[in-house]
Amino acid sequence: MPVLMSVLAAIIPMVLYLIVIWKMDKYEPEPIKFVLQHFFWGAFGAVFFGIIGSEIFSSQISVFIDDIEYLSFLETVAIAPIVEEIAKGIFLFATINSKKFDNLTDGLVYGGAIGLGFGMTENFLYFLAYGDTIEAWLYLVIIRSGFSAVMHCMSTATLGAFFGIAKFSGKKTRYFYGLVGLVIAILIHFLWNFSVSFQNTFSFGVFMIFAIVLIFFIIYRVSLKHEEIIIKIELEDEAEKHLLPLSYIEILSSQKRFKKGWINELIRKRFTKLATKLAFLKHEGKKYSGIKKEENEILILQHRLDMQDLLKSNSAFIELED
Repeated sequence: MPVLMSVLAAIIPMVLYLIVIWKMDKYEPEPIKFVLQHFFWGAFGAVFFGIIGSEIFSSQISVFIDDIEYLSFLETVAIAPIVEEIAKGIFLFATINSKKFDNLTDGLVYGGAIGLGFGMTENFLYFLAYGDTIEAWLYLVIIRSGFSAVMHCMSTATLGAFFGIAKFSGKKTRYFYGLVGLVIAILIHFLWNFSVSFQNTFSFGVFMIFAIVLIFFIIYRVSLKHEEIIIKIELEDEAEKHLLPLSYIEILSSQKRFKKGWINELIRKRFTKLATKLAFLKHEGKKYSGIKKEENEILILQHRLDMQDLLKSNSAFIELED
């Protein structure tokens, strides 16, 4: 097949998946630039280190194994899951301390983005290497776009979710959550690779991917519900201090925030973004101490002042309309 067709077949599904995942985070959408950084790490950085790591491990194991087929099997079901999940997770470990990475939902988005980037590049390489006929190429496009790349997305999203939990856990449990996330990611990867290695286990692999995707969406929904609760609790405190109208709390902590009419449309999106960020800053600040806590309090104060300025603008708009 023409290289261009393989490029398009590799890129388009992954970009569509990425948009869906990014759009799902309704209350505090992640900066698209930061999401793309994770996506490109998966597409290039993780693939590079995954290949290097696999070569190193394979060369060491090949000293003890003469059977080429058995060595290839081990590379697929044992070495690849471990090396590739670590390679994908390196970037999450580097970005977890970013202020943009502040909850489980963010971990799902950033981890999913890395997995999709990795899946895109791996798919392209597979399309070129094994798509020597139209039938073989189409089969690869369907299986790898619908299942293999989704597996990469789900496995690294799982790791990201556990990193999101670990970030705000105690020191004693932080590394435990990170390790559990990595083990589960490797297990998901292992089970998929093992299932597609044998004809009679392929159906199990397909079922597993559907089940994992379903669990992913359930966790995503639960995480968003948790965000609603955080927004409501933290902003209620602002209302008690008379810094925010009480009537806005229910709106800002629900889907009503996306409707027009409750505040002047010229400032609605900006005000909603500030209020949401303020709620998360206050929630995160409870875990901080020392300099980090001081920096967080400065950000909280700045968001309060910006919100007050917008509320004054809204009052001015109302007076003009009257």
